[in-house]
Amino acid sequence: MNTSPEILETSTTVTPVKTPEAIKPKHKGSARLFENPVLERLTHTHIAGPLSIFFAVAGVSLYYGLSQGLLTGLSAFGLFLGGWLLFTLAEYLMHRFVYHMSTNTPRKAKFQYTMHGVHHEFPKDKTRLAMPPILTVFVASLLFFIFRFTLGNAGYGVLAGFVFGYALYLFVHYAIHVYSPPKNFLKFWWHHHAQHHYRQDEIAFGVSTTLWDHIVGTMPKKNA
Repeated sequence: MNTSPEILETSTTVTPVKTPEAIKPKHKGSARLFENPVLERLTHTHIAGPLSIFFAVAGVSLYYGLSQGLLTGLSAFGLFLGGWLLFTLAEYLMHRFVYHMSTNTPRKAKFQYTMHGVHHEFPKDKTRLAMPPILTVFVASLLFFIFRFTLGNAGYGVLAGFVFGYALYLFVHYAIHVYSPPKNFLKFWWHHHAQHHYRQDEIAFGVSTTLWDHIVGTMPKKNA
């Protein structure tokens, strides 16, 4: 496995896999991950596709549960909030322990770079800030079956909150990387994520919320 830290300036050949230590952020360009043009095309997507799917799944799930009498108004609200909170925990755990997994083998290095390392190398590549629609549909369907068959009717409310949180995460993450920081209290989110990308990738794992960074103790130090 080639782990050369050399930078590939064109996308005509597959970019060499790099370990996290060898990755330096670039503000322009994109990496080619697959030689197969179909697979390569599937790694790029417009943010509107996944956002529309997840918001639609959240709305349909909540509406169906309420309209069919499977959920009451109060229970739906509580389950929705519970699902949203569950997503923020999943976001933190996935980012910290899967996307930043140890790359002590070539296979792990390839997986980590393809799933997340490429984003750290090209953080401004807005076509790789969300999974393609075909994978979004698969993930939404998988989540439905998991919540429906483990939680019964309550799964409709939890699913709605979970995928709503997912959509919100995608929106916030996209905005942070594509737009300049706003000149108001929202700038905190831009600064928090920038610490993760440009200071230390062992801190600031939360994107849509800093809740779990506060609880677990991975908040950036103020003097940084």
